[in-house]
Amino acid sequence: MAPVLDRPRVLERSRELVEPALRAAVGELHPWPRRMASYALGWCDADGVPLPGGGGKGVRPALVVLGTEAVGVAAEHAVPAAVAVELVHTFSLVHDDVMDGDERRRHRASAWQAFGTGPAVLAGDALFALAVETLAGGGRHGAAAVRRVGAALRELVAGQADDLLFEDRPWTGPEAVAVAEYEAMAAGKTGSLLACALALGPVLGGAPAPLVEVLARAGRELGTAFQAVDDLLGIWGDPAATGKPVLADLVRGKKTLPVLAALAAGTAASRRLAVLLGAGTALDPATAAEAAVLVEEAGGRQFALDRARGCADAAREYFTHAPFRQEVVGELLELTDFLVDRRL
Repeated sequence: MAPVLDRPRVLERSRELVEPALRAAVGELHPWPRRMASYALGWCDADGVPLPGGGGKGVRPALVVLGTEAVGVAAEHAVPAAVAVELVHTFSLVHDDVMDGDERRRHRASAWQAFGTGPAVLAGDALFALAVETLAGGGRHGAAAVRRVGAALRELVAGQADDLLFEDRPWTGPEAVAVAEYEAMAAGKTGSLLACALALGPVLGGAPAPLVEVLARAGRELGTAFQAVDDLLGIWGDPAATGKPVLADLVRGKKTLPVLAALAAGTAASRRLAVLLGAGTALDPATAAEAAVLVEEAGGRQFALDRARGCADAAREYFTHAPFRQEVVGELLELTDFLVDRRL
């Protein structure tokens, strides 16, 4: 993969713009879900003690800000839209960790590990309700913005449902998960929210529908690229950067794009990989390391990387061929590069 790029300036700029409103919104919750939500956002430890830094990378709020600026909509519409998107994103992570049984998130215990399954579900529900409330109070176009988020969530849920169902399907044979199926799942699970992020501020500001849809299409491509990179990091990522154990996705037996592409390649390495994965038992670290070598030999790693870069190129085409503000297009392209070439 390419060398790590510097963090785009828009990440910090959007954090400064959005975080005060985000903290104020979360501050309106009941004290218990408020503490759990603050923990999930990276603002405090499990005891509620404040932590330095601002939590996650802030990619989605940055996309909201840039999408809003790209069409010349006032920044006042970017803030509630960005708050809502970050609340929805955090809600989805909290619930996903419960469903997937993931015990770690951002280098520490996931919310359900820190507080229990029921309380974590409650915190996720509170974040979702707060997102809807935030948008509904967004002025004349608040209802349209709520509909946009609702449609994104419907796609996200469908993608997550498919992802969970994939776990029970075999690695090979007529019932195996096809690469095209996986990519459709990723477009829903990850692409839908990034599409919403780019489009939501313009919707809240009443921007022309054709421009909104171009941004949404670009966001969907970015989301698909983002998921492909996540899949690469789930096997070959540095645990110090990802916060997950080495070879985590292979050890867990998770169906991801590099593995599915490798199995579909029809090579000798593909067949050896199918034998390893089809044994019906969890992979130990040594076997997972062997599987990772076979995935790479069968071309799965390169396939996922090419897919990420191809989707990013498609997003760049949308950004550069629409009548967006040119100075904002430059920042969108910079953020696109960061998302595809990231190590985190």
